[in-house]
Amino acid sequence: MRVAMYYNNRDVRLEEMPTPRIGAGELLVKVLASGICGSDVMEWYRIKKAPRVLGHEIAGEIVEVGKEVKKYKVGDRVFISHHVPCNTCQYCLNGFHTLCDTLRTTNFDPGGFAEYLRVPRINVDRGIFLLPEGISFEDGVFIEPLACVLRGQRLARLKPGQRVFVIGSGISGVLHIALARASGAGEIIASDISEYRLKAAKQFGADEAILAKEVNPGKIREINQGRLADLVIVCAGTISAYIQALQSVDRGGTILCFAPLEPDLNFVFPFFEFWNDGITLLSTYGGSPFDITTAIELIRAQRLPLRKMITHRLPLKETGLGFQLVAEAKDSIKVIIEPQGK
Repeated sequence: MRVAMYYNNRDVRLEEMPTPRIGAGELLVKVLASGICGSDVMEWYRIKKAPRVLGHEIAGEIVEVGKEVKKYKVGDRVFISHHVPCNTCQYCLNGFHTLCDTLRTTNFDPGGFAEYLRVPRINVDRGIFLLPEGISFEDGVFIEPLACVLRGQRLARLKPGQRVFVIGSGISGVLHIALARASGAGEIIASDISEYRLKAAKQFGADEAILAKEVNPGKIREINQGRLADLVIVCAGTISAYIQALQSVDRGGTILCFAPLEPDLNFVFPFFEFWNDGITLLSTYGGSPFDITTAIELIRAQRLPLRKMITHRLPLKETGLGFQLVAEAKDSIKVIIEPQGK
């Protein structure tokens, strides 16, 4: 079968590898759509494991079923969670499924940028979700990233009427904007370094969209009738974005740390202001099974304009172009790879 093998963001090669053979408790899935995630182009994170086949935002069709699998059949349309929790450790039992050691070590074989993938037994047991009627394979690509966004806003306890500032208007940012708008947020401000993405932010629900270099407390107050933001969501993995967040959050507000910094990046933290203003710093990673189920229902109900977020649909042989588009973070929002396309 054909795969897109990642070496680095500028070197993604179309290669051949054997189609995986499945065991008795496993599934073989034909990948019909696979999204490129912003985390796929974080070279500091990905390159240490290269070469490898990436891709975890996938939807496809079951084409082979292991003899011990009873719940699924050939022809089922599915979303597959690449990371699955154990559901029995202290983290899972306390609702922190994405901190589970099992979740952080599970995956499917080889990755979503391939024509076929093998779903291991543990993923079959707790990581397969049937696509309801009305959810296309393209829609299914949004399940995983939307689940991550849902978890973040659920933990941040976004309330109707709250003022929200989203820093970074790539796909994660516009998903946060669209979900916050659907959840009844008040004023939503977005920022980015790209005019293209600022237009997208306005399209998907931001009331104001401003260039990152123009962000300052005075500007946020001007837009918010003299107030800073109740919730700041950081979707740009830069020190400057986090400094802006700390300057833009109101007393008693929350900063949702959605984008990570590289492990060795640190900055001077204004602890007194953080303490004195009662700020909550909240990190979030991934989505739990509950968030995945909620994401599927939101997509089924067409609560969010997801299909309009797709800017590029590319065949497997053009995965390298897709990586360049996402890494450049300029003229794209959601890039989808169609492994079965020519």
